[in-house]
Amino acid sequence: MHTRQRQAVRRDTHSYQCQIRAVGWLLVPDIHLPLQLAAPKPGWTTTTDVVVVGSGVAGLNVALGARAAGHKVTLVTKVNIDDGSTRWAQGGIAAVLDPHDTPAAHAQDTEVAGVGLCDPIAVKVLTEEGPARLHELIARGAEFDRDPQGQLLLTREGGHHANRIVHAGGDATGAEVQRALHEAINSDDGITLIEHALVLDLLKDKHGRAAGVTLHVLGEGSSDGVGAVLARAVVLATGGMGQIFHTTTNPTVSTGDGVALALRAGAAVADLEFMQFHPTALFLSGDRAGRQPLVSEALRGEGAHLVDANGTRFMLGAHELAELAPRDVVAKGITRVMREQGLDHVFLDARPLAHRLEARFPTIVASCRAAGIDPLTELIPVAPAAHYASGGVRTDLYGQTSIPGLFACGEVACTGVHGANRLASNSLLEGLVFAGRITEALSKNLPAHAEPVSTSVPTGLISASVRPALTQAMTLGAGVLRNASSLGDAAETLAKLSATQAGEPGPDEWETTNLLTVAAALTQAATVRQETRGCHWRDDFADAEPAWHRHVIQHLTEAGVLSVTFEPVHTEPKHQLDPSNNGL
Repeated sequence: MHTRQRQAVRRDTHSYQCQIRAVGWLLVPDIHLPLQLAAPKPGWTTTTDVVVVGSGVAGLNVALGARAAGHKVTLVTKVNIDDGSTRWAQGGIAAVLDPHDTPAAHAQDTEVAGVGLCDPIAVKVLTEEGPARLHELIARGAEFDRDPQGQLLLTREGGHHANRIVHAGGDATGAEVQRALHEAINSDDGITLIEHALVLDLLKDKHGRAAGVTLHVLGEGSSDGVGAVLARAVVLATGGMGQIFHTTTNPTVSTGDGVALALRAGAAVADLEFMQFHPTALFLSGDRAGRQPLVSEALRGEGAHLVDANGTRFMLGAHELAELAPRDVVAKGITRVMREQGLDHVFLDARPLAHRLEARFPTIVASCRAAGIDPLTELIPVAPAAHYASGGVRTDLYGQTSIPGLFACGEVACTGVHGANRLASNSLLEGLVFAGRITEALSKNLPAHAEPVSTSVPTGLISASVRPALTQAMTLGAGVLRNASSLGDAAETLAKLSATQAGEPGPDEWETTNLLTVAAALTQAATVRQETRGCHWRDDFADAEPAWHRHVIQHLTEAGVLSVTFEPVHTEPKHQLDPSNNGL
């Protein structure tokens, strides 16, 4: 990308819009993204009241809540019901349960981590409603660790100034949450489960309201497996997009399908530049492509500490909380040490916890030993890896997107809670709280079924062969450390890859097209935001700028080109639930 094509962002604070090609912000040159995936016409159709796409904590809670409201529910999941990110969550769920703690204190920690971009009203909702939603989860069968007197055990993680993290099985919280919700789903005959299903595109009625989804199900219906679920409301709970990077803690299903679908449908997405890199993924020698085992910061919360190649604790003095600083601070600290010392990893010293390591962190111990490391006697090699998308499909306080009838919650959504950097263990909590709010909205009033209308929009499909080059380009150009040059290189690579069209449609090609779509959007957002804030680190713009105290909002235009607008941080509620509003 030529320097003359990288125009400086205007520093005034009023809203404006730029389209990449229209005003010369040629962030992704010569790239036009499809508005619909090239796919066979649906060979089968089923009808439901609510279709939920995704089977993590957010999706399962919406499904159960919608059933409790009397709706027929179809739950669509990409592989098996337990293959999403939820079951990999080690740390726990943040909620105010200690009588000496307060929702206001939890909110303050959340907003400090979010570096000025959290929507305070959304954070208030999260922290005040969180404890009740956690108790609902317990009522659904989730069993958390307790002391001999039966009280919930609370621990602390990075960015928290109080013990407010509940956990299960030591470091297997996600697995326990997934187990409990899975059993609740299985016991409800009103929920139809469709597994091995990749969602393709949103269906809309003549008024532009969500009317269902198309999807591909292995072995279902016609020989190609493509079908349609018609619904009165659609809920995206598809998880994250970590697979756009070469190394990630995300499972293989996290390919940004929900964000890509929403963009193609015309929905707004927000703050995609804020991809959180977990500071301590287990470093595996050799080719580190794909999902890396997570070494939870709960380990640091209980006394483990980071050291460099010389055994020196480098986070002391870097932040008042040292190793328990917010994740962006720790990831940056690790990256600086790696660059200064020419390392591809640093170390976590958990040996001071050896006497209780196996009981408290059995999952981490097993992962380390599988890699040939005994954490009871050896240092654990760790390095940052793509972990959590703080941005996503823009929603209001009840999960409603900019398309009537289309909702989103969990990691796929941007509720305004996380701002520029998610606070540890707020992810499962957000899924619980906003799933509950979506079911509240769904319980008020749903419109009758409407026939979806056919559209004549540009379709496309990217060859699956470009995926390794895509993930490598994103890691090098838009990873932990970014600048105009690296982002320009990533953009040029994405443009070249977008020209590699697929011959025949299939799951690999659909996933790759989704990956390229969200990669292009993230690269654009990261290029536009010319500052360092939270987990967005620009070494050519080292400081946070007051002019960037706003959200980066993106749409896909009718020409298949990404456009950008800016939105101030909300200090007033974005939405008040109106039971008479069918579109919500």
